[in-house]
Amino acid sequence: MKKLLILFFGILISFCAVAQSKSHFGKEINDKKAIEASALSHKMAGKEAMEAKVTGTVESVCQVKGCWMKVKMADGETMRVLFKDYAFFVPKDIAGKTVVFEGEAQKKVVSVEHLQHYALDAGKSKEEISKITEPKDELTFIAEGVIVK
Repeated sequence: MKKLLILFFGILISFCAVAQSKSHFGKEINDKKAIEASALSHKMAGKEAMEAKVTGTVESVCQVKGCWMKVKMADGETMRVLFKDYAFFVPKDIAGKTVVFEGEAQKKVVSVEHLQHYALDAGKSKEEISKITEPKDELTFIAEGVIVK
């Protein structure tokens, strides 16, 4: 009985270790054939939208709910990753972690209203938010699933 109990706890600890190495949010995806976030703009040349699986490093996360994250691109740029149909969120403490996400990349103009809302979510001051007065062309990603490594 003692050996059985030790075996049970050993298996339980193994499952916990695996669960902590990857966390899935939204649709179940894998990390196979993911392209680097820094290569996405090049892959999208001439396209307004494209289905993709991408990997990159999280720069920041919405501090209100985890309802978006920014992923580092090339040359210090970032790409905002939103979650399809607002169906799931990511933890607010994953800045600096590697993620894999799958869905649709889109080139779009983000309105001043949305940019100000994102700045508020990010914890920016009223002064910083009031300086946002022009819409911005952005590469945005609508993710169906996310893995946090």
